[in-house]
Amino acid sequence: MTLPPPDPDAGADLLPGEVPAALFDLAVNRASAALRGVGAASQERALSEWHARTRFARRVPLGWVAQALATRPSVEGPWHWSGGPGGAWQPGRAAFP
Repeated sequence: MTLPPPDPDAGADLLPGEVPAALFDLAVNRASAALRGVGAASQERALSEWHARTRFARRVPLGWVAQALATRPSVEGPWHWSGGPGGAWQPGRAAFP
């Protein structure tokens, strides 16, 4: 049996708006790290592949992660996402990798 591809904007096993803040933060921060060194032309595909192979990330809609990544500051230095879906980028490293 072949299953249809997952909807990248639907969180698996969760109802809309039920993504815990810590899980969202972790997904955005890990996605940001996974895209480090990937050329701009390949980032969308790399993000999609990372999301598909990372079990916990599939609980966070890919579109939400992509939106957060698009707002990452271009200022040099370490940055991390904090505050869940309504959060923002903060300077420095995250307390939890």
